[in-house]
Formats: sequence, C-alpha cells, structure tokens
Amino acid sequence: MTLEKSPILTAVVGLGVGEQHAHMYAELETCRVKWLYDMSREHADEVSARVGQGDVANSFEQILSDTDVSIVSLATFDHMHFDEVIAAFNAGKHVFVEKPLCRTLEELATLEKSWQSNGHPHLQSNLVLREAPVYRQLKEMIERGELGSIYAIDGDYLYGRLHKITEGWRENVPDYSVMEGGGIHMIDLMVWLASERPEAVTTVGNNISTRETSFDYNDFMASTFEFPSGLIGRITANFGSVHRHHHVLRVFGTEATFIYDDMGPRIHRTRDEDARAEILDVETLPNHKGALIPGFIDAILAGTDPAPAAHREFDLISICGAADMALAAKKSVEIDYL
Repeated sequence: MTLEKSPILTAVVGLGVGEQHAHMYAELETCRVKWLYDMSREHADEVSARVGQGDVANSFEQILSDTDVSIVSLATFDHMHFDEVIAAFNAGKHVFVEKPLCRTLEELATLEKSWQSNGHPHLQSNLVLREAPVYRQLKEMIERGELGSIYAIDGDYLYGRLHKITEGWRENVPDYSVMEGGGIHMIDLMVWLASERPEAVTTVGNNISTRETSFDYNDFMASTFEFPSGLIGRITANFGSVHRHHHVLRVFGTEATFIYDDMGPRIHRTRDEDARAEILDVETLPNHKGALIPGFIDAILAGTDPAPAAHREFDLISICGAADMALAAKKSVEIDYL
C-alpha cells in the first residue's frame, strides 16, 4: 500500500468500546472520522453527536465501498472479527481491531493469506496494556538489565464479570475461549516484555464457577509456556473470579522482582527479609482505550513496513490457539508460527 496523505479518513464499526476509537481519531489532526456504524442506529446517532464527527452508515458494506476511507476500526463481537477483517482487506483498508484478531488457527491461516494477497495493509489489535506507563517503564528496566535475567513471568487476568459469559453474547459463541477472549492481554504483555516467543504450552482448566449455568465452556484456564531461553510463563484467564475487573503481573529476574496487584506496582531489589519493596509511582493503565491508535496512524503516514506489527498479531493468535489445543489434548503442545 502507498503512503497515505493526511487527513486519513476512518470508519468505526461497533460503538461500545468503538466509541473510544472514534474519539481518539477525532482528536488527531491527521485523521477525520467519516463513518460510524452500529447495530443500533439510535446509539450510532448518539455517538456521532458526542464525537462531533462521522455520518452514520446504513451498513458495513457502505463503509467498505467508500474508496475514500483508508482505515476501518472494528469493535464488534469476537466471532465477527475474522470475516470483517478479511472484508476490509479485500476493500483495500488498513485495519485496527479489538482482540482477538480471529478465533482459530484455521481462521488465522486464511487471514494471513488475505493480508499477503491484499498488499500487506497495516494491521493492529487493541491490546492496550503495553501502552500503560508502568509497563513501558518496566520494559525499559528489563532492557537496561535492572532485573537481571528474567526467568519467570506470571500473569492473572481477573475478569470479575461473570454475567457477561452466562448472559451476554459470549454465552452463545461456539467453543468460546476465555484465554483468547481475556487472557490474551496477559499473553501479549508477557511476550512483549520477554522479547521472545514461547515454543510450547500446557493448559488446564475448569468450569466450576459456571457449571450451573448455560455457559458450556471453561471459565478458568491456566497455561504454562516454555521459552527458548528457559523462561517459564504462567498465564491464567479467570472469568469466574469474585473480584473487580483487574489483572496481576509478576516478573521474576535474577536481580529484582516486579509485582503489580491490588497493592500497586512495586519492585523488590534485595532478598533481605527486613527490606521493603520500592513503590513505583506511575500510572498502571493507559489513559485512553484508544491509546494505541496514534502510533498506528503514525506508522501509516510514515510508510513504515507493516509486516513486523502484523506478524506480532499473527504470533499472538498462534500462541492462544496452541493454548486451546493443549487444553483439549491434555498435554504439552508445540507452538507453530506462520
């Protein structure tokens, strides 16, 4: 695809979280929201008024047929992403999409072929935790060697919203995976901080929290990842937790340990039993759910090679797909990357 000229015209599909996408595009001088689309026309009209940009489209197809639109932002239900991303590629659009990019390894293979055949458009999933100031600082600390050699990363995704899988749209999605639907945030963070890809995974799970409901799949999954360096990653996706929506991260190095939980982010630099942890006074969440969008736009405007970012997204689905396969197989599974 050729270098874009500003302002880039964008369209946002799905106006729940997608409203945040629209607000971010509208704030950028390099962009303008041309279309907004939602299953509820009334809601779309309300969002258009709040954003101050964007006409309400009658259909997704109307957006795809508009050759002036360069970017489609997708914030629809998880199981809709695969078809929508491919349709957007076929229409010559760059794509910013909520997680997950797609839901199966078979879908991933098809999607990657579409990405190749359509000229390598820019592609990014909205895995926004890596934009949190605390994790950007942690990444820098790791790269400077302050934690020493990283040998273990533990991440817990505490969803705390059980009703969304027992009553919401997720209830009726075949083979819904909580690792793919939520734990993916922690997997993305783990791989980004480790700067390497896992090579094998083992997964266990249960449905104790939802066994008296109509939700038919595991509401808790725990995956253990093996990395080429010897690092071990342990990620849980806990949708049944009696807890506010939150996450926990622990990064263990030979020189220091980072912990983020309900007590906030802190780092232990000594094994001295009388020592206190160093409190990190830094924000733990991104300041906006569209925080990754400015960088996405900058890459398009600069003509940056889209391949590294796209392959990072493909790798992430390969990892999640292998975690699901390991659960079904009840054994360790090697992770195959495209």
